[in-house]
Amino acid sequence: MMSKKVVLLGAGFSSLSASCYLAKAGYDVTILEKNDAVGGRARQLKRDGFTFDMGPSFYWMPDVFERFFSDFGANVLDYYHLIRLSPSYSVCFGEQDFLTMDADFSDVKQTFDKIEPGSGRQLEKFLSKAESNYNIAVKDLVYQPGESVFEVVNLETIKRLGAFTKSISKQVSQYVKNDKLRKILEFPVLFLGAKPSSTPSFYNFMNYADFKLGTWHPQGGMFVVADAMRRLAESLGVKIRVNTPVNELVIENNQVKKVMAGDEEFTPDIVLSGADYHHTEQLLPKAARQYSEKYWDDKTFAPSALLFYVGFDKKIEHLAHHSLFFDVDFNKHASAIYDEPSYPDKPLFYASFPSMSDETVAPQGQEAGIFLIPLAPGLHDSPAIRERYFDIILNRIEETTKQNLRTHVLFKESFSVSDFVATYNSYKGNAYGLANTLLQTHVLRPKLRSRKVKNLFFTGQLTVPGPGVPPSLISGKIVSDLIIKHHAP
Repeated sequence: MMSKKVVLLGAGFSSLSASCYLAKAGYDVTILEKNDAVGGRARQLKRDGFTFDMGPSFYWMPDVFERFFSDFGANVLDYYHLIRLSPSYSVCFGEQDFLTMDADFSDVKQTFDKIEPGSGRQLEKFLSKAESNYNIAVKDLVYQPGESVFEVVNLETIKRLGAFTKSISKQVSQYVKNDKLRKILEFPVLFLGAKPSSTPSFYNFMNYADFKLGTWHPQGGMFVVADAMRRLAESLGVKIRVNTPVNELVIENNQVKKVMAGDEEFTPDIVLSGADYHHTEQLLPKAARQYSEKYWDDKTFAPSALLFYVGFDKKIEHLAHHSLFFDVDFNKHASAIYDEPSYPDKPLFYASFPSMSDETVAPQGQEAGIFLIPLAPGLHDSPAIRERYFDIILNRIEETTKQNLRTHVLFKESFSVSDFVATYNSYKGNAYGLANTLLQTHVLRPKLRSRKVKNLFFTGQLTVPGPGVPPSLISGKIVSDLIIKHHAP
């Protein structure tokens, strides 16, 4: 008996995850990837002996990665080496005003207490709730397919109804009063793509991931994780075709009968898209699309970003592998993203120097720098705008750390809104998918299974469970379970 053929669109984390589960279950799996390598947004840029992660750079929630590999009788360490970072990250609040968050939680509590007496104990209480939410969410709720609200309604979640109506910002303010400490506790939910004031406090489990599970770095960068998943997938029989963009899904009798990729034609039993959800629906006849343009336009998207990849001819001082610059008004920047989309006058930004922890990503005595400014999706993008913001970033780092950087730049490359559209077919150039707001959680997100096309499924950051690398791995697992349920191999 012939195995059922599954064609996957895109080779990001969610697609690679799903391909492994489907191949293990006995399907004949082929991935068609538009770009020249796997990984989706987790691609690499190599130049002059430097290696940069072009997309995600934080390795959080290591248990999710371990669970994925263990499902195939493997271990993370079979594929790549992990380094636990200490400090986990540094936060800049002004000129020579930095707070570093150490890996040791007792040191973190001492840091809190020095700023606000008694806040170390308050942090412990806060994280006790966060751990409880983590155990419910990451070990159970996020592995649900989002087809019915009853998947997530149980005694434990009913007890926590308040955590879905109260925001992270309000909850944090009940535990600490100091503005710096509040920003540190609010920052992890930015990975979910929404303002802390719009994110349900249930998502404080991200703080547990931060302070207790730690910040890690895979040697060689985040791309090595995607490449590890590629190797696992191919060992299970998955066929991966790069440089193969799909341009049409041909429908007959409410099913995808053909997947057209240039002059090539694929005849699948099942189609699973890990590509941009909106873009995938544009490949269908209009009558087969589930969601209108208005639907997408009305959604709250996570930010886009302006990124710079910079080679420095010297080592950078006074900063950490991960450094957050919160030395300007957060609310004004957030408003420029979510309320009145525009370029921020004084942007917050994130800086990563992976060569501080990993000697494989830069020549000896030099530094690889990655800089990210979150932006509203859909903004006009131009070389002049990029240059202006690169100057802003360098000026701020030089002012706050009292060191010269400008004359030590060997080269820089940038990536922004228009690149997200061109490279990933990303809706409005968003970088992270749909924000995890209350009205965009679980059943209120775009569905994993098409209601109009019988053999079409979706996975990734625009559907459940949401944005981020660990959720993408999980999305691949739960959609593969749905496919097995409705189209047994």
